[in-house]
Amino acid sequence: MKKNTIKNLLCVVIGFGTLVPSPILAQKLNGKPVDPVDLVNPLMGTESKPSLSNGNTYPAVGLPWGMNMWTPQTGKNGDGWQYTYASDKIRGLKQTHQPSPWMNDYGQFSLMPVTGKGAFDQDERASWFSHKAEKSTPYYYSVYLADHDVTAEVTPTERAAYFRFTYSQTDSAFVVLDAFDKGSEVQIIPEKNMVIGYSSRYSRGKLPNFKNYFVLVFDQPFDNFSTWEDKNRFNNKTKSQSNHTGAILGFKVKGKNNPIHVKVASSFISPEQALLNLKEIGDRDFEGVKKDGRAIWNEKLSQLAVEGDNIDQMRTFYSTLYRTLFFPNKLYEINEAGEKVHYSPYNGKVLPGYLFGGTGFWDTFRALYPFLNLMYPSINVEMQEGLRNAYLEGGFLPEWSSPGFADIMIGNNSASVVSDAYMKGLRGYDIETLYEALKHGANNEGPMTAVGRKGVQYYNDLGYVPYDVGINENAARTLEYAYDDFTIYQLAKALKKPKADIELYAKRAQNYRNLFDPSTNLMRGKNKDGNFQSPFNPLKWGDAFTEGNSWHYSWSVFHDVQGLIDLMGGEKVFTHMLDSVFNQKPDFDDSYYGGTIHEIREMQIADMGQYAHGNQPIQHMIYLYNYSGEPWKAQYWIRQVLDRMYKATPDGYCGDEDNGQTSAWYVFSSLGFYPVCPATDEYVLGAPLFPKVTLTLENGKTIEITSTNSSNENVYVNDLKIDGKSHDKNWLSHASLMKGAKLTFDMSKNPNKTRGITKSAVPYSMSNELKSAKK
Repeated sequence: MKKNTIKNLLCVVIGFGTLVPSPILAQKLNGKPVDPVDLVNPLMGTESKPSLSNGNTYPAVGLPWGMNMWTPQTGKNGDGWQYTYASDKIRGLKQTHQPSPWMNDYGQFSLMPVTGKGAFDQDERASWFSHKAEKSTPYYYSVYLADHDVTAEVTPTERAAYFRFTYSQTDSAFVVLDAFDKGSEVQIIPEKNMVIGYSSRYSRGKLPNFKNYFVLVFDQPFDNFSTWEDKNRFNNKTKSQSNHTGAILGFKVKGKNNPIHVKVASSFISPEQALLNLKEIGDRDFEGVKKDGRAIWNEKLSQLAVEGDNIDQMRTFYSTLYRTLFFPNKLYEINEAGEKVHYSPYNGKVLPGYLFGGTGFWDTFRALYPFLNLMYPSINVEMQEGLRNAYLEGGFLPEWSSPGFADIMIGNNSASVVSDAYMKGLRGYDIETLYEALKHGANNEGPMTAVGRKGVQYYNDLGYVPYDVGINENAARTLEYAYDDFTIYQLAKALKKPKADIELYAKRAQNYRNLFDPSTNLMRGKNKDGNFQSPFNPLKWGDAFTEGNSWHYSWSVFHDVQGLIDLMGGEKVFTHMLDSVFNQKPDFDDSYYGGTIHEIREMQIADMGQYAHGNQPIQHMIYLYNYSGEPWKAQYWIRQVLDRMYKATPDGYCGDEDNGQTSAWYVFSSLGFYPVCPATDEYVLGAPLFPKVTLTLENGKTIEITSTNSSNENVYVNDLKIDGKSHDKNWLSHASLMKGAKLTFDMSKNPNKTRGITKSAVPYSMSNELKSAKK
């Protein structure tokens, strides 16, 4: 490997093309250095099923934000649960772009080494395996396939991968390529030891001209070859095109010292571009690609250097951090001229510039994107430019991209993702076009329910989406639209937009008030005539809300907690309502769904009352004690969730991981703060988990977080000093942190009920801003 390449691996990209050194800090376990990548368990969350999610993850093998990932496939073709820990057979090593099992996959294909007759049917070729003979890391996967006596290994680049298949001596070794159904093609080129083809399978949206072109290059000539179409095999045939095709490549293997190597790359643009993408491997051998992948992961993970003595906590921290660095995936590729180009899932064309796909903003606006803005802003600069391209190509910003528009979930939370990036100081992209995109999305219904704003005319005219006009989850939509309007208001101010824009979105940001029911102190659906819907059961999931009930969604006033406190009747009542979330039984009404969905079950079994950490709407709620004068309760419950709801084991999450969001909650909360309201400058305080964490920012500054008297019992913050000066606020400033800081938390077994209780200590609320403006 060339020295320049090594140098680049130890750098991070700032903006566009400027490299600055990024020192890899040593993580320390019991005082001894340890590589963070060795603490990651990619199997965390894989013991899941449709009725109960412990993460709904799969062991993703890839590079941070890479175009492709790879996973062992235990499920049948097309099954969103493509790898489950309880399974005992593997059907192949599959290229995947899957954000979650509920979204399923696109462009997938797989390789499977087999022996004997070269079985190609997915059930017949499947092999027993054991986790005892499986090694899973972010950059490398290995498994022993017992029925074929083969060890299969894979290590990735961003758009390519290297495979190594080690057989015992046999004249009946095969590699089966499965291009999946819904239209695929394979072509074998024996003289080049090559196979090319495409998969056109996808699960969501309408993807014009969609194909995932692939190329495989083997290091040994084929002894024999076949193609297959559906259930039929064709010996010596070099090309097949059908609903479901594949190839079978035969080899004579002298023994385990003569493994078969396969270089694989793919492209959404063309087979020629796939060949170009194969150059990512270059002249490196398998071990070289593996070594470089390890170095890349270590560099990214080491930007957060943890020191501690609890191996379980450190494994959980780095396993969740690993999950935050995958989505969205790069959809752009580098053409022969060195230009960034992409296939557009919005119009089917090949166009210049950045594009990303595979994320749902309903989940990730809350903590994942704020985490990128803090620790990895350069990749979000690319993502913001990619959003600009998505808007120009599709007419709206995506709210769920998989890889184009996906008609699922609610809200217009692209507004938060765009605004938070700019408010956190990201620059170097077309913010003016993105601002126009936000206004367009806020004032129009999109080509499908989940794009733009469903019910926008009602919302703009009445100040809410009515319960009785045939629009589902109307109260949740209203609350999210009001917050999204706040983020547009914030961006309009920052961009010095006309006063009319600023005032309009400031007014709409207060629309949450229209759904507040003073008789229950909760949010409630409202009919078109202005009366609240009745009967009202605050424990009813769905209906007016999204994957939650009124007790979950009533806190979705991220931008104006003080306004919510005032509506409820003051701090004591507000705190009592917060306490009530935990003090209630986990009762529920699932009649809207006609059965108990997994999110309900995950709340029910957690023994935290109505608190449903396994789903996103309530994940910020614990931090709201900081607004009502009892921050020690936030500190207590945060530690409860950190300790009880996460572990680096196959059942290690308490619900869907969801594209890094649930993981980002853990990472932020471990550090001692959380972005309750993205598109502001503030993080709300919790309590740190580790004795010491050092954050190395991309601008070269460091944030050092030290906890004195840190222990499992000392969960309360007695005092906080920033750069040696006492800090009595319940929030931290992003702008100040970006300059570098030393945070010293003095931890205690008993709560300090005099710290953070004054009005001046509370984090930002829009009502306080508006009151100050009137003075």
